[in-house]
Amino acid sequence: MSEDFYDVLGVSRDASEDEIKQAYRKKAAEYHPDVSDEPDAEEKFKKVKKAKEVLTDDEKRRMYDQLGHDRFEQAEKRGGFEGGAGGGRGGQGRGNPFGGMGGGGGSPFEDIFNQFFGGGGGGQRGNRPRQGQNLRTQVGLDLEEVYEGVEKQFTVTRPERCSECDGRGHPADADVNSCPECNGRGQTTTVRDTPLGRVQQTQTCPRCDGSGETYSETCSACGGDGVTREEATLTVDIPAGIRDGQTLRMEGEGAPGENGGPNGDLLIDVSVRDHDTFERDGDDLYHRLPISFPKAVFGATVEIPTVDGSTDLEIPAGTQSGEEFRIHGEGMPHLRGRGHGDLYVRVQVVTPEDLNQEQREALEAFAEAGGEDIDVSEGFFEKIKNSF
Repeated sequence: MSEDFYDVLGVSRDASEDEIKQAYRKKAAEYHPDVSDEPDAEEKFKKVKKAKEVLTDDEKRRMYDQLGHDRFEQAEKRGGFEGGAGGGRGGQGRGNPFGGMGGGGGSPFEDIFNQFFGGGGGGQRGNRPRQGQNLRTQVGLDLEEVYEGVEKQFTVTRPERCSECDGRGHPADADVNSCPECNGRGQTTTVRDTPLGRVQQTQTCPRCDGSGETYSETCSACGGDGVTREEATLTVDIPAGIRDGQTLRMEGEGAPGENGGPNGDLLIDVSVRDHDTFERDGDDLYHRLPISFPKAVFGATVEIPTVDGSTDLEIPAGTQSGEEFRIHGEGMPHLRGRGHGDLYVRVQVVTPEDLNQEQREALEAFAEAGGEDIDVSEGFFEKIKNSF
């Protein structure tokens, strides 16, 4: 049996997680030592299980593809992947499409202690209740939705406790046997030489995952993992004023916990789409307002768009291009607070490109009355545009 994990499962190197899990179920049913008559079934089953655990963990699979089989195995033996992404029985929460944040598992200091001194009974970690992994997804919002606040419905694909076996990984009527590898203790002990001398290391039994028991059958729905990937439709309340890049948390909507532990959380990254009319800076909004040359000269009352309607702005006579006016309270609402930011309107005087004869003569007369020497042949309006 090939050592390469892809060959062990009989899948291609670009196989999806579902394809890997499906291949694992077939191989596990074939080589499980409690049901197979092959003399080396136990060794083959261990390889199949290890291959599935690595290739359904995004971080470990990435490292495996980069290092290759031998270097990956060496790095893992040195403890290079302790406390990494995933962890936990049957790979719960691994390979999720949300870039899930770690939830459960020991600290790096505990892992180092386990490597050299046996972890002080660290093998029992397999039986402790542990919280499931946090998962992550993203929701896109329009500025108008952020302004008002909105209830948003979305669909995620996430690990769920297997409904067929209720997360056990085996049928309820399966025969229970004492694990032959750890003799029912849930832990295995190895002795090895280290730079600190000869030490004994105790760890969770890899065959029974610390339960001390094996079963005559595996669940056909989850392949013994205790979890399946299911679609879930959820609703989240988006508070008014939330900003691009902020994160909402839905408690208990992440991956299922282990050994009776609570579910992880679902983290929702907020992405606010760009707006055609406004630019946002914190809770303030900015709007560019083009006005005609006469309005800039004589002043005018103009209608300004706001996120939820419009308001009037007085443009004083003699306004220059680039001047900025503030409209108090017409910006975005303060998140979980009272009031709004402001709306800033930046004026841009537009120079006309096409005039009829009457308009042209009027502007030339205006220029002459001001004592300006206008060379009409070179273009009066080109000079006006240059002046801006």
